[in-house]
Amino acid sequence: MLKLGHLARFAYDVYLCCMKNVLLTKMMAQRDESQVEGLMRFFKTGKGEYGYGDKFLGIKVPVTRSVVKECWQEVTWENLEECITSEYHEVRLAALLCLVEIFSHAKKAPTLQKQAVDFYLSHTKYINNWDLVDLSCYKLLGEYLKNKDRKLLYDLAKKGKTLWEQRIGMVSTMAFIRGGETQDTFNIALILLNHPHDLIHKAVGWLLREAGKKDKKALLAFLDLHASSMPRTMLRYAIEKLTPAQRQHYMQ
Repeated sequence: MLKLGHLARFAYDVYLCCMKNVLLTKMMAQRDESQVEGLMRFFKTGKGEYGYGDKFLGIKVPVTRSVVKECWQEVTWENLEECITSEYHEVRLAALLCLVEIFSHAKKAPTLQKQAVDFYLSHTKYINNWDLVDLSCYKLLGEYLKNKDRKLLYDLAKKGKTLWEQRIGMVSTMAFIRGGETQDTFNIALILLNHPHDLIHKAVGWLLREAGKKDKKALLAFLDLHASSMPRTMLRYAIEKLTPAQRQHYMQ
């Protein structure tokens, strides 16, 4: 029988622990070098761009979803910690999609849902691109807050340390919109109306457009007050589903 010293045994145990991370193992097996360059361009990883320094494995979102569907029930919190802190974009996304699955399947386990939300909020520094935000926040944080105080989203929009946290505050309101509630969307849009970054302009415009599908009168009232001061990208997104005459009116 192999005899190991204390340090060697510790290293071996760590190795075995890593080997048990089925999510990480399956994601690494999907690596596709031919896709890496295109994804790096798409997610703006060049110097001075918003995704600067991020690394990719070349895995498309449908493939990541397929991996998550196979193994989300097998992952531990330690596995998720390892994946959410990964240097690879797609592995972080896989961790977030697993969190969404855990949360959505825990409707009768509020403690587990809260654990998933707490994990999410404590790792926002790793949720550092628009897709990581948009594919996770409203299905997790937004759903969790539907029947709770929503001050957290206002705080993220006002005081978020990064534009990604501010985007979480905005996009999470999609969960409310789908339930027919739009007021928080308009309120948070107003907070972010003069934000300097284009990615916030797009998010705000997108959510205003979605809110308008539920309550067109409320969207028109918001535009009547603020269209003239809205960034043009935000405005274009917001009015996309209006009539040609209405779009022309607000663009002028």
